[in-house]
Amino acid sequence: MQVPQNKEELLKAIEHNYSNLIHELREIPGSLVDQRSLDGHVTGTRMSVIDLVAYLVGWNELVLKWLAKDAAGQPIDFPDAGYKWNELGKLAQKFYRDYDSVPYTQLLERLDSAKRQIIGFVETRTNQQLYGSVWYEKWTMGRMIQFNTSSPYKNAHRRLRKWRKAPAICATPKFPDETTLLGQAGSASLPSDPASQ
Repeated sequence: MQVPQNKEELLKAIEHNYSNLIHELREIPGSLVDQRSLDGHVTGTRMSVIDLVAYLVGWNELVLKWLAKDAAGQPIDFPDAGYKWNELGKLAQKFYRDYDSVPYTQLLERLDSAKRQIIGFVETRTNQQLYGSVWYEKWTMGRMIQFNTSSPYKNAHRRLRKWRKAPAICATPKFPDETTLLGQAGSASLPSDPASQ
């Protein structure tokens, strides 16, 4: 999928990449989500699937914060207060800590909620508002949203696919359904697949 150039393409990219990501997350046994066996966002570190989802929640909620500040006419600290663009590894580790006490199923719900709010925001804006002028440095608002939603979804999907193909992961049997995956029959479920709605 090409880099979105307009509102319609942005919405499609967010939904498509999110759908692929959720499909991949559904394939991961519950026994593996807290194991720190994925390559981390900082070279030489390891993270868990839970950390990866926390990272995505962190970025999505940060995008919502930017959009709220912009709507209120307040200055925005890009990427976040106390962090520079060359400190994204530190910001990733902050996201892991921020959501450390949030159960996995709730993290998935928060990710889905944030994604839906971002979609709702984009749907209420014109193509001109999203792509017609510079919003931050040389980037449009649409491009900044894409950088921090559909692109990380795609990256996380690829990262998970590669990780699942590792010999140690491939040897782990898959669970038959989501309730087993989550370990709490009937109490929670993964976000619904937007492509199936």
